[in-house]
Amino acid sequence: MAVNPDKTIRKIFSLPKELWRRVEDYRFDSRIGTEAEAIRRLIELGLANPVQGGHS
Repeated sequence: MAVNPDKTIRKIFSLPKELWRRVEDYRFDSRIGTEAEAIRRLIELGLANPVQGGHS
């Protein structure tokens, strides 16, 4: 995905190692080419299916 500075916001954040392993497993299992794309897809999935009452 090309980065368009007019439509893109960059963020830097930290994750627990176990959560990062889960992101990498998702990326590998889904055959996603980049870490950034895997994170974008996971965010979209989470926003499309919110959990009521907090996080799990």
